[in-house]
Amino acid sequence: RLTGQHQEINNLMQRKNAVEEENACLKNEFSTLNQKFRDKSQELKDTEDCAQKKEEQNRLVIKNLEEENKGLNACCADLLSDLEKLRKQEAQWKMEKSGSDAIIKNLKTDLAEAREQIKGLRSICCNLSSQVAVKQEELFQKDCDVIKAK
Repeated sequence: RLTGQHQEINNLMQRKNAVEEENACLKNEFSTLNQKFRDKSQELKDTEDCAQKKEEQNRLVIKNLEEENKGLNACCADLLSDLEKLRKQEAQWKMEKSGSDAIIKNLKTDLAEAREQIKGLRSICCNLSSQVAVKQEELFQKDCDVIKAK
């Protein structure tokens, strides 16, 4: 009976050793998994921090872009207003130019008519000068005749 108990004690000791070995393996595996969990938790925290920083940067970039967009929209509105003013001014200048062109055309016509009148008057003047010369000659002859008659 002692041998049976001895055998049972040996079996229990072997089982105890096997359980302790398995327990040590499980503790080792648990420690490894726990370390992996801590590493992954830290990695997740770092990733979340990085994502939060990126999100904040993106918010700032978006805010800056929106501000820049407001400025550009105001600039565009000013430019469109200036363009409209310039178009109105151009239309006014075109009307003024059209009026000026009409005046210039009339002045050219008047100038051409005046030149024609001057030509006519020069011709008349030449004829009159010729007639004066003839009359002076006749007067001179008559003066001579009067002197001879005296």
